Amino acid sequence: MLTKQLMSGVSILLIGLALCSTAPAAKAPPAKQPVTVGDSNFHLRGCLKNSRIQFTRGKTGHVAFIGGSITEMNGYRPMVCSLLTKRFSETKFTFTDAGISSTCSTSGAGRLSTHVLGKGPVDLFFIEFAVNDDQDAGHALRECIRGMEGVIRHARTFNPNMDIVITYFVNPGMVKTINAGKNPIPMTGHKKVAEYYSISTIDLAREVAQQIKAETLTWKKFGGTHPAPFGNAMCTKMIEKLMDEAWAKPLAADAKKTAHKMPAKPIDPQSYFNARFVDPAKAKIKSGWKLGVPDWKSLKGGKRGRFTKIDMLCAEAPGAELTLEFTGKGIGAYVSAGPDAGVLEATIDGAKPVKVDLYHRYSRGLHYPRTVMFSADLKPGKHTLILKTVAIEGREQGGTAARIMQFVAN
Repeated sequence: MLTKQLMSGVSILLIGLALCSTAPAAKAPPAKQPVTVGDSNFHLRGCLKNSRIQFTRGKTGHVAFIGGSITEMNGYRPMVCSLLTKRFSETKFTFTDAGISSTCSTSGAGRLSTHVLGKGPVDLFFIEFAVNDDQDAGHALRECIRGMEGVIRHARTFNPNMDIVITYFVNPGMVKTINAGKNPIPMTGHKKVAEYYSISTIDLAREVAQQIKAETLTWKKFGGTHPAPFGNAMCTKMIEKLMDEAWAKPLAADAKKTAHKMPAKPIDPQSYFNARFVDPAKAKIKSGWKLGVPDWKSLKGGKRGRFTKIDMLCAEAPGAELTLEFTGKGIGAYVSAGPDAGVLEATIDGAKPVKVDLYHRYSRGLHYPRTVMFSADLKPGKHTLILKTVAIEGREQGGTAARIMQFVAN
């Protein structure tokens, strides 16, 4: 939930402003060839009436996008912004880009309040996490549901009038899975959430797989996991068709915004719909940790500019210890995990310690942003986390460092 505590957290909001932008959309390069998509892989659920009323009669609109690098890149997002601007030519739009490369739906749920909801009321919200839940996070079905339900339920609780569209982008492994007659795990989880909450979906992954199988499209022409203009234009065309279907009839003279129905219970009570950032400055340092901007010049591995000027809670050696008081039913951390990433030992309320390795397979050459959960199944209430850096004998990769951008409580 977007709590008063969060809204008053100046450092968190500053990080949100640094990481995400709310501004006129960039122009995406156009597709050089005509784009053809079918009518079977976009699914209108519920309605998109509220955003239409706002765009048509309010003459203003706030459209937000959250996802990984496919959202962050100059691809489908600016194409959709252009589509809306042309469709509602008299409307003044604000577009929020909350795409951050490498982040999965768990990270999305954690940063939703700061990066999207804190930017002002959103009329139309596009979500993209299928590829990152698959190839980056390697999520099991439970985590795909918990992350996506966390985003959807939190967004709709905060703003019941918000119209939402989920898009499934695709990688080569997902194409093979679909054409083998199976469904990729993230798509299965995200679809379950979409159906439960009556959220419209764009199944670009299935459209691409089917066209490749029918030999009317090649993976090269689509452009790869980070699509070429042609691939992004395919997605945009499907979104346009969804809008055509949703807005086919004239807007009734007495049409009014109505709250979307919210199921009384979540699919999974432990889904991350109460997830939010907790300022690392709230931790009590016992030893070894330091809050500040890391000395990036001295560190091996690639760095992304968006992260190199923000404070992080850092420890370099084993034995560093801190304590964090938090409220909720889960706790984790949004970290930057590079070649020297180490292992954290988390103890909650005196229970058995749990070791969490921060090192990711992409950490070998990159300070990689990811969310790790120390525990996601606590009883609701107040808890105490003790976090230590530890050395693991015989560990073949990584080091002993930890860099926490934000704690994530649920």
